[in-house]
Amino acid sequence: MKIDINRFVSLVYELREANSDGRVIEHLEDSRPMTFIYGSGRLLPAFEANLQSLKKGDDFRFRLESAMAYGERSEDMIIDVPVSVFQKDGKVDEEICQVGNEVPMTDRDGNRINGTIIEITDKFIKMDFNHPMADTDLYFTGKILDVREATDEELAGNNHSCSSCGGHDHKTDCSGSCS
Repeated sequence: MKIDINRFVSLVYELREANSDGRVIEHLEDSRPMTFIYGSGRLLPAFEANLQSLKKGDDFRFRLESAMAYGERSEDMIIDVPVSVFQKDGKVDEEICQVGNEVPMTDRDGNRINGTIIEITDKFIKMDFNHPMADTDLYFTGKILDVREATDEELAGNNHSCSSCGGHDHKTDCSGSCS
């Protein structure tokens, strides 16, 4: 059976930065494969496109330029958040407010987004909401472990998965691992 819309796919891969010699970003093994319903909109479209029509046992190898992966870094995604947002009882939560910390936030529409603190002043906390892999070309190698028809239950629940290989919409990405 070939990978196509509404098929349940199980695979493993190694993700490297830029090319086959790049730094390893993620490595999935047979004991913890990535599983998903193909075409459900939860993965990068270019990632899925490279898997279409593969079948159980097929190996894959492909590169995604940053524009087709998590996009280019945008200065518009660096925001000054009022320090009051991080205050509890008039004091800043110093456990959370440290340069380099990734902090879950919500946007105006109530969507969960993650931002990294890059600067702290007495009036604002400068946060970077770019995806951590923005400006990064990705190189995948892997193997398809299984392809089958998705069950009705899986199709009904396909919006509950999350992956770091997930959607390109920076405002709604969640930051789980590819599993």
